[in-house]
Amino acid sequence: MADHIASTAQDPAAPGPTAQGVELSDAAVRRIARILSSEPAGTSLRISVEGGGCSGFQYKYDLVTEQEEGDIVLARDGASVLIDPVSLQYMEGSVIDFVDDLMGQSFQIRNPLATAGCGCGTSFAI
Repeated sequence: MADHIASTAQDPAAPGPTAQGVELSDAAVRRIARILSSEPAGTSLRISVEGGGCSGFQYKYDLVTEQEEGDIVLARDGASVLIDPVSLQYMEGSVIDFVDDLMGQSFQIRNPLATAGCGCGTSFAI
């Protein structure tokens, strides 16, 4: 199994670890680590891209305990994110962030490949 562990040597002002051009913001790392701290050991947040949503594709978030062959792993400070190779091709260059504002709390993915999106922030077109 070929695993990729993202390096944690980063500029402190820059977003978190990168793998295949996907980055985790510091806010996302803190929130993911907090979520995983109350889960069984070895649990990771899986982010995938699926067909559907009002713009054609949508992000899906799952807590999983098993890594699949070919998964890209972003890991830092208690946060572990898995992205499968098919989803990764739709997410290259993205920044995974966690936002807490007047509209509520949510993970948001700033995806430079997206040509359109919807108001919910989880659906996009390429």
